Amino acid sequence: MQTSAHQRLSDHPDWGYLLREFYEAYRLMSSGGSDKIRAHQRTVREAISRVSKADAEIRFNAPAHKPVTAHLKRSLDRGRLERTATLIRAVESVQDHLIWQYGYEKVPRGLERNYAYAEICGPNGPVLTTDIILGLVLFAPGCTYPAHAHNGITESYVCLSGAVSENHQGVYAPGSMIFNPPEHLHRITVSKQEPALLAYAWTGTQEKLAGQKMVFSRKRK
Repeated sequence: MQTSAHQRLSDHPDWGYLLREFYEAYRLMSSGGSDKIRAHQRTVREAISRVSKADAEIRFNAPAHKPVTAHLKRSLDRGRLERTATLIRAVESVQDHLIWQYGYEKVPRGLERNYAYAEICGPNGPVLTTDIILGLVLFAPGCTYPAHAHNGITESYVCLSGAVSENHQGVYAPGSMIFNPPEHLHRITVSKQEPALLAYAWTGTQEKLAGQKMVFSRKRK
């Protein structure tokens, strides 16, 4: 059930603080000398600033869990020990309102118990905007997230807890960023010992953000 309409971000300080922590993560994290990553970080910060200054509408639906959220407590506990601890604590302050979901009409085999995401800010809320999508994604230990790409969307992940690899090219530990330009095919694998919690940001045109669909690769027969 939704709460009454016309609530604003300023009515819910914990959500405002969470957006601020996203902003700070994208301000303080190194771009590694990449002009493209630095430009993306700036785009994310500018969009968050617009959302905050506009005192965006905030709308809650009933919270929802998925099997993988049994690993959330462990992820948060581990994340408090990392350099991303301030963002972890901001997530903890709103965790009871998160709507964990799959995002697909048909969930890929093996993901039902091993994956879910929760949107923080975007066209579907709770913080409503068409400028950016921010959220969290949780993976169970040993999860493999199938290869997929985003049409017209620039994506970044900030690892908050655990460790993942993308396309078997390096290991991303807490405090590191994964950058995926539009149409980039990427596959994520997760440590077998610990779950992984990542924050993500999607940037693109309003049309692309509103209508984004996952596209999974398929083996040719």
